[in-house]
Amino acid sequence: SDMPATQFNMKWVEAAGLVKFDFLGLKTLTMIRNALDLLEAKGTPVDLDRIPLDDERAYALYASGKTTAVFQVESSGMIDALRRMRPTTVEDIIALVALYRPGPMENIPQYCDVKNGRAPRQKLHPSIDHILDETQGIIVYQEQVMEIAREMAGYSLGGADLLRRAMGKKIQAEMDAQRPLFLEGAAANGVGKEKALEVWNLLDKFANYGFNKSHAAAYGLVSYQTAWLKANHPVEYMAGVMNCDIHLTDKLAAYAEDVRRNLRVEIVPPCVNRSSALFATDGERIVYGLGALKNVGVEAMRLIEHARGERPFATLFDLARRVDLKRVGKRPLEMLARAGGFDQLDGNRARVMASLDALTAYSAAVHADRASAQVSLFGEAGEDLPEPRLPSPPDWLPAERLAEEHAAVGFYLSGHPLDDYMGPLTRRGVLTYATLEARAQEGPLVAKVAGSVSHRQERISSKGNRFAFLGLSDPTGVFEAMVFSEVLEEHRAVLEPGAKVVATVEATMESDQLKLLVRDVRPVEGATKGAVSGLRIFVDAPGALEGVSSLLERLSSDAPGAARADLALVLMSDDLPGEVEVSLGEPYPVSPDIKSALRSVPGVVMVEEG
Repeated sequence: SDMPATQFNMKWVEAAGLVKFDFLGLKTLTMIRNALDLLEAKGTPVDLDRIPLDDERAYALYASGKTTAVFQVESSGMIDALRRMRPTTVEDIIALVALYRPGPMENIPQYCDVKNGRAPRQKLHPSIDHILDETQGIIVYQEQVMEIAREMAGYSLGGADLLRRAMGKKIQAEMDAQRPLFLEGAAANGVGKEKALEVWNLLDKFANYGFNKSHAAAYGLVSYQTAWLKANHPVEYMAGVMNCDIHLTDKLAAYAEDVRRNLRVEIVPPCVNRSSALFATDGERIVYGLGALKNVGVEAMRLIEHARGERPFATLFDLARRVDLKRVGKRPLEMLARAGGFDQLDGNRARVMASLDALTAYSAAVHADRASAQVSLFGEAGEDLPEPRLPSPPDWLPAERLAEEHAAVGFYLSGHPLDDYMGPLTRRGVLTYATLEARAQEGPLVAKVAGSVSHRQERISSKGNRFAFLGLSDPTGVFEAMVFSEVLEEHRAVLEPGAKVVATVEATMESDQLKLLVRDVRPVEGATKGAVSGLRIFVDAPGALEGVSSLLERLSSDAPGAARADLALVLMSDDLPGEVEVSLGEPYPVSPDIKSALRSVPGVVMVEEG
């Protein structure tokens, strides 16, 4: 670097006559910039310097605790403090930023209770009480210390700053030197020695955790800006946030959960004809960015975006002619296929996956012809190359499609493995996560909840016992449960990522957070076996009959969780006087997975139990 640098510490630098500056880089500012750019592109420019600081939506968002991606207030402790505080001014946010750290954190309950009328405010002295009005009578900022010293003890601005400096730098010798000066000044202003000592001791205690208000205000304002954007422009803000963490799958999963569950915003799945390399917006929807898929670079996806331009791809061969697939790379193409990125060009994901080598070779030949600048008699270079014959394997079953999609995206985006299990599970008394959370608000309970295992993190307790944190999800949310050693050892084989389970849990609410302890766990297939007595399969195309028969032959009679049940085909056609129901004769194995697979057969309109 050409910049002169010093290895002096901050005290030596100032003694040498230099000025010290701290420069802090915040990723949040990039998130905000991303959101503002999306808003401007939409024709709704926003000037953050002019947004109102009394926006009801922003403060309602804070009070709700739904503050994922809101600067400084994402942790469970902050969420709990926000729910207790119910902030109504930006000063409340600034105070919380200053208080939420070791030491002053003990004052948060008092601040919240005084603010909301649950406790009386403590008064110190008439000469200084007004200084603490904005912080509910609690000393929070170094600037308040300076004002107290000026008002009560007659300090000059420079003298008060020396006191602030002694406190901020925790210089005990300077503090000891300031004490008699403070007491003398207070006495000169008619303050009794006992009260002056009481205030001084408060200030001395404050020296252990003094915070600069200007710093807290800057952070508090940025926090408010993010809350305002999320409350008033959730689609653009969350798209901007997701672009900032586009390579962090765990964060994207949390953002997607928040977007769908709390904001009720739809996420358009990745698609080579609709998606950009980055997250984008489409009206009130977020369009998933191609570059957010696992093992897929943003620059590789820009090749697809730029080649598409304003003209969508018509077929896989059209894409291969316009995009140099060799430059994109095999791994990114596989991830696109798994995620359903080519569904608009070919809905059979298994066929697309099996065709990638042939398509890449075809694409390479087309682009090589163009590069050689040889134009054929009948068209542009490469355009007359014969299209290769692609394999035609049967498509993945719905459960396989979701598993492959999860491998590419990192979480379930277009559906959930338990979707088809929820009916039978509900009839067996198994709760959804959302229902369990609501019931736990009324008091502790023991209940059954189903979930797909996302991860298992094992730990060893201080006593040497092994326990685990289990990541789970169902169609209503993502949650975590603790598994103690006895249950862990007995059911370890069941608790593998990707497994579908029904867990018996103890559920309690702690600081508005649901805590789950697993008592027992079983595979979901055992909990639903026999829950479906029969199926009626509605078809509207003759070809569907062959598809259903073919699928039933593929499915094993000993499929997990399957119990034999009666099946009937219901034929729907304009050529028929009405619906015609035909029994398939002998019972077939039936399970939620099989029901889902039948629904995916072309020509099948609906599958209902009965």
